[in-house]
Amino acid sequence: MIVPARNESSRFPQAPSVFEADCTVKRNAPVTGDYRLLVLNAPRAVLDCEPGQFFHLLCPTTKTFEPYLRRPMSIYGYFPEEGELHFLYKVAGEGTGALATLEPGDALNVLGPLGIGFDIAPDWRRLLLVARGVGLATLAPLALKARALDRTLTAICSARSRDLLMSRDYFEGLGVRVIAVTDDDGSSDIENVRAIIEDLIGGGGVDAFYTCGSNRLLKLLQSIGRAHAIPGQIALEQQMACGLGMCQCCVRAFRADNGIVHRRVCREGPVFDLQEAVGW
Repeated sequence: MIVPARNESSRFPQAPSVFEADCTVKRNAPVTGDYRLLVLNAPRAVLDCEPGQFFHLLCPTTKTFEPYLRRPMSIYGYFPEEGELHFLYKVAGEGTGALATLEPGDALNVLGPLGIGFDIAPDWRRLLLVARGVGLATLAPLALKARALDRTLTAICSARSRDLLMSRDYFEGLGVRVIAVTDDDGSSDIENVRAIIEDLIGGGGVDAFYTCGSNRLLKLLQSIGRAHAIPGQIALEQQMACGLGMCQCCVRAFRADNGIVHRRVCREGPVFDLQEAVGW
């Protein structure tokens, strides 16, 4: 069943169609650590997505888990030709614990695609993606779009250790240059990451930054972006209730020309201008 969901007006651009759809679990398997990859057989209508968008998942109720609200989940991959929708998630609480119980053949109701995704401007030819942990899941579809637009993409992937690095093979398979940094060897130290980025700018150059989640990476890229006049975008994470902009649960502060303004992450985001985001 595919049911169009009401799409309220906004001064920000919005996906033209949002659907509620019943999908079928194709695979739900561990990847590394507490992370799992959920692959759904999805109707073609819900696969008209953009990198950075998300779905609201109706997590199942079990004898152990009774999640009350839907859970927002960023899109890890969308493949209209195969009819597949992918999510990479970490089992951390009631909702994700319930998702982990899903078996192939089970049904899962999804609402989406929701929110504003990443944009690649015509003059942004050399892209730099910087993210840590599961934040790389949100940025993964950007590699597909970059390849389709014939753009050069470099990904700085950060994690606590090498065995917890996410999406490295995925990025390399799409022709992305991957620079891995980790806590256990000290290479993820913020000043070392700064040096790596400065070297990339001084070498082939960087036209735009993309990041997700990490406060220290946000502040680092804001600083470098201001110094070199390099634009960027960030996908923000926030607790949500409705995911449609009505409940005001996900409001955050942002910088604007006229001072601080408040915007809904689910509706005006989750992707925002890098310099407008306020650190926490």
